[in-house]
Amino acid sequence: QVQLVESGGGLVQSGGSLRLSCAASGGVFAINGMGWYRQAPGKERERVAIIFSDGSTKYADFVMGRFAITIDKFENTVYLQMNSLESEDTAVYYCYADISIGLGYWRDDYWGQGTQVTVSS
Repeated sequence: QVQLVESGGGLVQSGGSLRLSCAASGGVFAINGMGWYRQAPGKERERVAIIFSDGSTKYADFVMGRFAITIDKFENTVYLQMNSLESEDTAVYYCYADISIGLGYWRDDYWGQGTQVTVSS
């Protein structure tokens, strides 16, 4: 059973930084992509950043060069370095992974439990 375990959320002042991490475990054969979504109160969940197996990345427009997503393929862990945080970045951040299991015969999407990021102005 694949599990995604997140860490690194918390409270930070405007202009500060946080680093989120998400580790995938439990029968992972291959990671096709991992990334981060976020959901603020009263808003829909939106994608923040994603990194694919070939190393390519995509960022939401609102990131504007402030965040960087990286992956440690040996540890099956994705990181999101967030700098210059603003109050608008306050949300629950969810880890997402597109993972193949069962020697690659099965592929599915998985989600973490979410970690709260609060940016005080």
